[in-house]
Amino acid sequence: MSVQSSVTAIRATALSRHAGLWWGLVGVVAFSFTLPFTRVAVGGLSPILIGSGRAVVAAALAVIALAATRQHWPTARQWLRLSIVAGGVVVGFPMLTSFALTTAPASHGAVVVGLLPAATAAIAVLRTSERPQRSFWLYAGLGAVAVVVFASLQKGGLGTLHWSDLLLFGAVLAAAIGYAEGGLLARELGSWQTVSWALVLAAPLMLVLSLVSIAEQPPVEATPVEWLAFAYLAVVSMFLGFFAWYRGLAIGPMAQVSQVQLVQPVLNILWAALLLHEPLGWATILGGLAVVACAGLAVRTRSGRPGRAPA
Repeated sequence: MSVQSSVTAIRATALSRHAGLWWGLVGVVAFSFTLPFTRVAVGGLSPILIGSGRAVVAAALAVIALAATRQHWPTARQWLRLSIVAGGVVVGFPMLTSFALTTAPASHGAVVVGLLPAATAAIAVLRTSERPQRSFWLYAGLGAVAVVVFASLQKGGLGTLHWSDLLLFGAVLAAAIGYAEGGLLARELGSWQTVSWALVLAAPLMLVLSLVSIAEQPPVEATPVEWLAFAYLAVVSMFLGFFAWYRGLAIGPMAQVSQVQLVQPVLNILWAALLLHEPLGWATILGGLAVVACAGLAVRTRSGRPGRAPA
């Protein structure tokens, strides 16, 4: 092999090695507006309508995309796994964060959701053969601890977590399970196909919840800005953002790619300050910088020896 061809092969390998991280970063940037725009939308729309209605809109887009490309139907086992994805990222995370952000500032919610990378990595290791090095878990764990301490101190001290924090922690767990399972399914069905089928599966439930919410609390007083925020949540946060995110997780390594999410709290805080004029206290800034620093260290660690393949 010539020297030139060897260099080309090395560059291609390096590009492939980082492709998962870059696709994951694109997804994270798309998701980074979710909490600030949710905070905007709850000003005139009910949390139930925001959490369920955006899934209904995204499901309609998914049906169009699946029908236009004539996708094959998933198998029975894949439908079962899609129900886990739907429960985590279509139902669980949107609904829980919508209720939490009726009282919690978007910047606070952003840093609490910084637990998501460590949670996703843990679920991914349980579901795959990936076995990151111990240093990876050290950095991921430090980021998680920084987030929990931040959430506690922001609300008045350790041991005084509020109800909104519990909702956010529940949202983190739901999303972590949905992300890990969705990343695995994306290797079989494709990235956008996975989220599309999950949306279709959850559509009947979310449609019922949307209609009930509209009947009980008609959104007649919602402003155009609040509807625009809802539109972003439906089209980007609930649909297009997952195209890149699940592609990144499918390329992997899933544990390392999941740590890219730790960039999201800083972006969330930045958007909350710029769009919502939320104050940037030193606790918020230091909390965000701490988890992002841990993310950078975790992403740079190499995967350890592979373990047993999942059943």
